[in-house]
Amino acid sequence: MREYVRVCCTDEISEGEPRCFELPDGNRIAVFRLGDDFYATSDKCTHGNASLSDGWQEKDVIECPFHGGSFNIKTGKAVNFPCIEPVRTYDVKLKGDALLIAV
Repeated sequence: MREYVRVCCTDEISEGEPRCFELPDGNRIAVFRLGDDFYATSDKCTHGNASLSDGWQEKDVIECPFHGGSFNIKTGKAVNFPCIEPVRTYDVKLKGDALLIAV
């Protein structure tokens, strides 16, 4: 059975404005809102030491602020060069207005 941890309330995440949170294990995640749905990925770009939560979100794609590569928020798949390795995704669950992330 997966363990979930609370990271924030749903009203703390606005569409198009990803937020970074630190999990209990020290990993940093980027949390995204797409309409009424929420997604989480590793916050670190797989191409370089950049925070994806500082990037530019357009619909379901996040662009890295360093080199302009990008990832699909839902799948983690790299969609634009120079990024070629996918970014880790995390399962997200809602409990009331709390956003829970699988660790």
